[in-house]
Amino acid sequence: MGGLLKSALVRKALGVIGVLTLIPVVAIATLALTSGSADPPSAFFGGGPLVSGEFVVGPEPDWSFLGDVGTIDLQLVDPPRSRVVWVADYDGKMYVVSGYMGNAIGRLWKRWPAQAERDGRAVVRIEDKRYERTLVRIRSGIDVLTGVSAELDRKYGFGGADSIEAGNTWLFELTPRNSGATRGSS
Repeated sequence: MGGLLKSALVRKALGVIGVLTLIPVVAIATLALTSGSADPPSAFFGGGPLVSGEFVVGPEPDWSFLGDVGTIDLQLVDPPRSRVVWVADYDGKMYVVSGYMGNAIGRLWKRWPAQAERDGRAVVRIEDKRYERTLVRIRSGIDVLTGVSAELDRKYGFGGADSIEAGNTWLFELTPRNSGATRGSS
């Protein structure tokens, strides 16, 4: 009789553990599946195309206000998926970074940098305004790397220019669309 009681308790405990494990798994899976077309994207799951916010056209803005902006929404044109990214301004230009690119897990987790390197056309949304941009990867250039790294360190505790040069962090300048910037310039 004691063995049957013990067996029933073990089954009941395993059932409770199973249900408690299943609840967060289902919740996370639901968020991941429903966020694919969301605007805005969440911090953990990417979203779909950026559709809200006024499109800004005209002369290039003064990006110095980005010093007080923590993150922006970035959407690649192809594929039309959006995500939340860190942003920095340096010398009147706008930059974004993607860390964890020096290992296979990081490159698998973050596909957008490689997609942006192939086709840099993008839309960014900053404070409910959308801008058409082209992402151009920056791999070298001591002044730019040092300046952008200092701003990223001030805002986020960023690791430094050596991480960019080593390829562990990818840095992109967000140039005006059709500005004549060349892909992969330094």
